[in-house]
Amino acid sequence: MDKYIGKRLDGRYEIHELIGVGGMANVYRCTDTIDDREVAIKILKDEYLNNDEFIRRFKNESKAIAMLSHPNIVKVYDVSFGDMIQYIVMEYIDGITLKEYIDRQGIIEWKDAIHLATQILKALQHAHECGIVHRDIKPQNIMLLQDGTIKVTDFGIARFSDKATRTMTEQAIGSVHYIAPEQARGDVTDGKTDIYSVGVMLYEMLTGKLPFDGDSAVTVALMQLQSTPKRPREVNPGIPIGLEQITMKAMQKQPSARYTSAAEMLSDIERFRLNPSIVFDYGKSFVDNQPTKFVNSLKDTKNDRTKVIERPVSDVKPSRDEPEDDDFIKEHKPSYYAIKGILIAAVAVCVIFFALAVFRGCNSAQAKDVDVPDYIGKTLVEVKENNPNNFQFEIKSKYDESKEMGAILDQEPAGGSMKVKSGSTITLTVNGTDTEVSVPFVTNFSEKEALQMLKDKNFMTEVVYVENTKTPKGYTIDTFPKAGVKSTIGSTVYIYVANGAKPEQVQLPSVTGLTLSEAKSQIEELGLTVETQYDDDSKEAKDTVLGMSPLQYGKVEKGTVVTLTVSSGKGDKNTVSIYVDLPTNTDSSVEMTVIVDGVVDPQYSKTLVPMYNKTCTLEITGSGTSTVIIQLNGQTYREYSVDFSTSSVTTTATHDFVVETTAPYEPETEPETYPDEPQYPTDSNQPSGPVDNGYAY
Repeated sequence: MDKYIGKRLDGRYEIHELIGVGGMANVYRCTDTIDDREVAIKILKDEYLNNDEFIRRFKNESKAIAMLSHPNIVKVYDVSFGDMIQYIVMEYIDGITLKEYIDRQGIIEWKDAIHLATQILKALQHAHECGIVHRDIKPQNIMLLQDGTIKVTDFGIARFSDKATRTMTEQAIGSVHYIAPEQARGDVTDGKTDIYSVGVMLYEMLTGKLPFDGDSAVTVALMQLQSTPKRPREVNPGIPIGLEQITMKAMQKQPSARYTSAAEMLSDIERFRLNPSIVFDYGKSFVDNQPTKFVNSLKDTKNDRTKVIERPVSDVKPSRDEPEDDDFIKEHKPSYYAIKGILIAAVAVCVIFFALAVFRGCNSAQAKDVDVPDYIGKTLVEVKENNPNNFQFEIKSKYDESKEMGAILDQEPAGGSMKVKSGSTITLTVNGTDTEVSVPFVTNFSEKEALQMLKDKNFMTEVVYVENTKTPKGYTIDTFPKAGVKSTIGSTVYIYVANGAKPEQVQLPSVTGLTLSEAKSQIEELGLTVETQYDDDSKEAKDTVLGMSPLQYGKVEKGTVVTLTVSSGKGDKNTVSIYVDLPTNTDSSVEMTVIVDGVVDPQYSKTLVPMYNKTCTLEITGSGTSTVIIQLNGQTYREYSVDFSTSSVTTTATHDFVVETTAPYEPETEPETYPDEPQYPTDSNQPSGPVDNGYAY
């Protein structure tokens, strides 16, 4: 059984099961007992704890994701880089990898493929804008949720784009089936490297096959460098030309020939989605993938005519200077071929007309007059599933937001208005989003006004805030598609809204391990505000910083509140010695009682003889702070405050010990006198001997 399952990390994360195994780390499903949520924890494998390269990559992943905040990128909640264990706490994703989905589905329908690719590109656009290049984009690193949402994961070999990092020297080649040529060569990588990988994934989704595959990683890497893949439509003819163009442009060998950014590729995908019949003017983007042909020009000595023999290069024998007899084919005059073609065409036409006549005759014999059904209010699916008279349907679209999508709004001819032959064509007006309207002009309108104007035209909207100081903040700069362009209702129009000048940002320092005062000083100097939350389970010394939110190295705006998680010291178990001085005013034994936080501790309670023990040493074990009271014979004698995190003991009160007497009680009384007894003067000259006074002794 895995050694981590059933354990609790840092007193907070309960580990339930292993859900993923990677090259350098394992991923577990866990429960965060403090925030009461499921999380995924990636733990670096033990064999790499002393490997500086793997530790660098592991820390690099947390730093990279700490800078990113996007719905299509996995979130990171916490990190820990100790000597014995290193882990990253991430959001738990209940889904499968895109690779698993492709393996199950085979070929993915192109509409679904661009839906998935769009989300990946949006995530990469955000990462690239933050200066992060992923460099290992592949289906295995893309998680797919049940609702179709994409999450990009595993930034382990990501890098900051402002560093001239070479791939191979960092041993960060990524997955060979998806890497760009410059990455395979070890050249400098940038955002266009990720674009290439997206192109390969799009190719795989559309065709069900990888563009390059081989027996070894080296073979595939060489193919990435030298070979041209089959065009997607050769593998799957159902792919629209425009989408094939987008895929192949993303996979160009030279980075300069690819899309310059994820945003540019997203723009072309959106144009294609709005018009699937579009053909882009990319210039000469494709090459002929057919085998090279060898062309021989030979002259017939008898007829002085030139003939051409086409053969694949592989069939040519370079040792032969002249073709042999079997290389020649029998020739005919041009008139022969013309007459032959005419005869073949005539026979084909006759066959087609005969077949059509038979088909129509059969249909006419079977057709019957029926009433036109009333389809209004039904869905197109219902009508097609229940069509006993084999009607043909011509579909028109109209949008009515009050009606169900796919519901029939109108028909021609009207239901019950006449009789028609079975198999006739009926025109149905279906509630759908195929109706085209012009995008309204919303530039310089407020965001709220622009959204309403587009909503009135039945467009979906997505607001993109742009740094701009020329247009008033909160007002529209432009749209995509632009105003006046016809677009399908229900499609998305992007609204670019001015967001003023970009707020000044600062990079968060790493303050983990510092004291609270040191951390606050560093963070407040950057113009940030500090809030503190205490962790009672931490074993670190009191006021030691355990982590921060947002995570270290991330960029935030000035004025942002930074929350520091700090050890309260209560979880720091320690043993502290208390030296109790015993009273000197007694030589008898005393009973000592030790009370810790209001509870008598019998372990330390005992009988002492102060004359033989000037002091008594108590070894108290605990955490946080405690109050210790010493009683002697029931009297409070000493009071202490103990801080276990700092091993300090403070005497808070001292009391005198009162010695109890053991003599019997004798009340004080007046001396007894008798009346007949003579009284003697108290003269000092009076004899002290016995006196004869008449009494007998």
